[in-house]
Amino acid sequence: MASCFQNPDAAAVLSERFTREEWDRIVHDWSLNARDDQLAPVLAKGGGRWHTWLLLGGRGSGKTRAGAEWVRAQVRGEPPLADRRSHRIALVGDTIAQVRSVMIEGVSGLFAVYPPKDRPKLETSRNQLVWDNGSIAQLFAADDPDSLRGPQFDAAWCDELCKWRQPDYAWDTLQFALRLGRWPQCVVTTTPRAIPLLKKIMDDPATATTRSRTADNEAFLAPSFLAEMERRYGGTPLGLQELEGEIVEERLTGLWKRAWLDQSRLAARPELVRIVVAVDPPVTSTAGSDSCGIVVAGLGADRRGYVIGDRTIQGRDPATWAKAAVAAYHDYEADAIVVETNQGGDLLVQTFRGIDARVPVKKVYASRGKYVRAEPVSTLYSEGRVAHVGTFPELERQMCDFAADGLSQGKSPDRLDALVWAITDLMLVEHRRPGVRTL
Repeated sequence: MASCFQNPDAAAVLSERFTREEWDRIVHDWSLNARDDQLAPVLAKGGGRWHTWLLLGGRGSGKTRAGAEWVRAQVRGEPPLADRRSHRIALVGDTIAQVRSVMIEGVSGLFAVYPPKDRPKLETSRNQLVWDNGSIAQLFAADDPDSLRGPQFDAAWCDELCKWRQPDYAWDTLQFALRLGRWPQCVVTTTPRAIPLLKKIMDDPATATTRSRTADNEAFLAPSFLAEMERRYGGTPLGLQELEGEIVEERLTGLWKRAWLDQSRLAARPELVRIVVAVDPPVTSTAGSDSCGIVVAGLGADRRGYVIGDRTIQGRDPATWAKAAVAAYHDYEADAIVVETNQGGDLLVQTFRGIDARVPVKKVYASRGKYVRAEPVSTLYSEGRVAHVGTFPELERQMCDFAADGLSQGKSPDRLDALVWAITDLMLVEHRRPGVRTL
């Protein structure tokens, strides 16, 4: 549905026919203003009522306005935008500051969708919005997921989920809090990124997904903006993500490109002259620690590198992942285990030898950052000198989302670290690259 307000001349003519109060209410009537993609769908992907409405959109496409209007409709409980009134609502953003500046006080936020006299009251000391009818919306930061433990809600609005630093933990914790009313629902407004959680939500049969492009909202953007963005970014991966709202399967500033992996992929491994099992131990052994990266790679007779196995497991105690690495050593008939010893030193070597004293263990020490160590390995991939034998989804996701911040999907890239140690030992160690010192 096209809005009459997308035509400024038509809006000017209409405004003269109404009182200020009448015009104010017309301007804030979302059923008159919204595009079809900004209105809640009727059915979920699998049929039936939806639990999550996912709005994927380019920058400036109007998704924040749609989220704010949905919340307003739930507070009022007025059909057709809502079939019941919500009493407790969660507003979840990357940080509390983002919730306030974008979701509440922003130009498309909750304050903007109300006439001034009808706006809810922001109680900053309690991090909540309060409406005259008694409905309350609490503010939450996704980087503090545990703050969602305890409260309960019948509706939630999550903004820019793909930039959350702990997306899975925050999302899962919120789901347990959506337990009030007849049918709790959640709206997610975000510019997409290829993170596992987004794909998981999209694949859920209880999810309804709508998409919008930046160009769909051109009437409310600077006249030169779209032309300039198209000139600079049209047809590029960055443009597809930020303007078209499409999921791009790699980090735009990352060291690896998915095309490199796909072009070199093999179904069967060739003759290998040397095989190593590389281990990137977790920093801690607690239940919530990073996984222990365990990657198997070999050097071919053609002097190319081949990744042939990913045995990564959840961290836990050193004895557990050391046994997994030794098992991989025997299964692949490897020549050595290569292990980073920044954390643990000789104690790690003794752990391996306590499992199997015959296994050769090579210690490596990281004296430079992850990005510096990874760069020369990335170069080998770009030159087609490293191939994957089969597919390794989790490893490849980390590779394509790894950039200068040293993180992948917001976490330490355990699988990627192990891969870098393996390829470095097989193909680069003789060059004594900066940041790598063998002991």
